Amino acid sequence: MAEIIYMLSSAGTGHFYTTTKNKKNQQEKLKLKKYDPVARKHVFYVESAKLSKSKGKKITV
Repeated sequence: MAEIIYMLSSAGTGHFYTTTKNKKNQQEKLKLKKYDPVARKHVFYVESAKLSKSKGKKITV
C-alpha cells in the first residue's frame, strides 16, 4: 500500500514536496535531488514525515 510522505529540503529553507512511497518495495528513507525554488538551486530532499491517509494528520518520523 502506498503512503503519502513529505520530502523536506536539506538546504534548510523549509520547502517540501509531497509524494507517495510503496513500503513493500522501498523500505529505507528516500533521498532525491530536486529543485528548491526558495534556494533557487538543486538540493537533496530527504523523507522526513508521513501523512496519515485517513485523517490527514502529520506524523513525524
